[in-house]
Amino acid sequence: MSTPPSIHLFDTVGLGLIIEDARGASYSNQTGGTSCLQPTAVGYYVPLRNDRAVTSHVFLSPELELLAYFEGPRHAGAGATSGLDEEDANYVDAVLQRCGLSAAVSVDRTRLRESHEAWVRVTIHSDESDSCPVFSGFAPFPRTGVLTWTNSD
Repeated sequence: MSTPPSIHLFDTVGLGLIIEDARGASYSNQTGGTSCLQPTAVGYYVPLRNDRAVTSHVFLSPELELLAYFEGPRHAGAGATSGLDEEDANYVDAVLQRCGLSAAVSVDRTRLRESHEAWVRVTIHSDESDSCPVFSGFAPFPRTGVLTWTNSD
């Protein structure tokens, strides 16, 4: 089997989902706060819920909530590199619910030790059910994936 193409997400802004699939490209992002980890996952990258207010040009993304959480007093930008706990997973799931993704994606509680800031292992339960879905056609479910966003370092 040949090595998949490699894509670095270091300059990407906003929340994204890597839908894991051996036929895809290899994606890497700088994660883990000041630890500057560079984990990889093979699959397909999909930007999620990133927008800009037309008149004010303000960036709108679930990434902003996630950055504030991991930069806040609980983790202080250290990246949660020893893994996430149930409180972290609940927070990330609440962000997914607020942005309308919780029916399709949730934190994988069996892989919390493999998760850290800007690299959260998730279970994909279904295609997105929005009237204009960003991702579809990925059955059978469940599938594994990674939520990733800008590192706080």
